[in-house]
Amino acid sequence: KIGCFGLTEPDYGSNPGGMVTKAEKNEGGYILNGAKMWITNGTIADVAVVWAKLDGVVNGFLVEKGWKGYSAAEMKGKHSLRASLTSELIFQDVFVPEENRLPNTSGLKSALMCLNQARYGIAWGVTGSMMACYNSALSYAKSRKQFSKPIAAYQMTQEKLVYMLTEITKAQLLNLQLGRLKDSGKLKFTQVSLAKRNNCEIALNIARIAREILGANGILDEYPVMRHSANLESVKTYEGTHEMHTLILGEDITGFPAFD
Repeated sequence: KIGCFGLTEPDYGSNPGGMVTKAEKNEGGYILNGAKMWITNGTIADVAVVWAKLDGVVNGFLVEKGWKGYSAAEMKGKHSLRASLTSELIFQDVFVPEENRLPNTSGLKSALMCLNQARYGIAWGVTGSMMACYNSALSYAKSRKQFSKPIAAYQMTQEKLVYMLTEITKAQLLNLQLGRLKDSGKLKFTQVSLAKRNNCEIALNIARIAREILGANGILDEYPVMRHSANLESVKTYEGTHEMHTLILGEDITGFPAFD
């Protein structure tokens, strides 16, 4: 079975607590109304984990494909994450049986716990993108000759490659320490925010530098660099924007929340 996770709404991304999707108690279950946006696999999912407000409190519900009033439309025209199927979920008086309400969820914390796991995975995933861009740039720089020697022999190119390798190594070590903390049960969500924020930004920087090294060839699909660059533009935003993770860390450091 294929599943999807329905939290983000058309007007509520960084502020999921403001969601307007609602569930109302009905005989034998609930009536669900609302919409979700930017949902991976939504169109092909057999079941959707949907977050909605019940009496003003966020609860989780399992909505199954084919139910009356439930539809999922694929979002077209993406220039990024083109290999991923992204959808909008629409709920119009969808009846959800009592047994399809997640029994141990109450409040936004349950949904955000899932996001913390996703952000941990992202910190690793973008490190793979860094490595792919670096390896492509290094190989190209060694073989591409300009004037009297390969461009890898020039100081400015070497500086770029050294920066890339240094940042990749730092990201790998950061991820490794996160994994150790996770295994020991000591991992904090703010530490995951730090890794997601840093690694996504650095990965995008590295992709852009790799494109510079490849020159005009960097935009061709013969090389992976432009694909990674386009995808990383989205990764820097999804599962918490760069700015939101900055404010999460800022509150942790200072004790003062900068947003409601």
